[in-house]
Amino acid sequence: MVSGLSLRDMFLEGVRPIEKLLRYVEIEDDRAIIDASELKHKEVNDLLRYVALKHVTKVDLVNVVGQRYIGTRLHIPNPSPKLEIHIQGTPGNDLGAFLDRHRIIVHGNAQDGVGNTMDDGEIVVYGRAGDVVAMSMRGGKIFIRDNVGYRTAIHMKEYVGKIPILVVGGTAQDFFGEYMAGGRVILLGLNLKEGERHKAHYIGTGMHGGIIYLRGKVEDYQLGKEVGILKLEEEDWKFVERQVEQYCNYFGANKEKIMEGNFIKLVPVSRRPYGKIYAY
Repeated sequence: MVSGLSLRDMFLEGVRPIEKLLRYVEIEDDRAIIDASELKHKEVNDLLRYVALKHVTKVDLVNVVGQRYIGTRLHIPNPSPKLEIHIQGTPGNDLGAFLDRHRIIVHGNAQDGVGNTMDDGEIVVYGRAGDVVAMSMRGGKIFIRDNVGYRTAIHMKEYVGKIPILVVGGTAQDFFGEYMAGGRVILLGLNLKEGERHKAHYIGTGMHGGIIYLRGKVEDYQLGKEVGILKLEEEDWKFVERQVEQYCNYFGANKEKIMEGNFIKLVPVSRRPYGKIYAY
């Protein structure tokens, strides 16, 4: 207890019931507009859940000012339709955390933790994103037009046949692909100058699963000791081309020009890279 309030009361303090939030939403047929300018993060998600239960299929979420966890509470049983959420503004941390089935499109930048433990669906960011993008992601797709921050794809994993995919158009900061356990990551480096190498160091440190496809220049000293470099095989090229085509459809890039670039394939050299430091 702090100042007479439990932790739960403190967390929910000032959050209004759904009946008092309806003035911030307009619904017409299968479309809705939510004005987030005066809403707390829980209130935003309360209204998203409300319109989903009303069988809305497209939501324009406007005036977003850093609210966190957008899209987190949308695990609604079928046959409720998938939502397509268009965000105008800057969403806060953990956008699409635990996302299931739905699609989120950010018309601008995003902060840290995009797609944290995402299970399914799709996130598209028309800008850059912060740190720990796709952390523990286990399904679905994320497309980032520009750069990402530190520890992107940390502990990304595969789960019951699901293979998560992350495509980044720019470059990344340090510890890209750290502790990856599964999934596929493509780093395109489209905003680097000719001959300029990628920014990240310690790429793939602790990596023990999954694949990183890296386009452009990187030096051996930038890689973690746990990864090896391979040439792309035919199936790799087909996979990369499909994802690049989808990236170009979203962001208007030139697929042929991108595919002419130099790609390498980074894979783990061991499934248990730190096994010798333990006693068992």
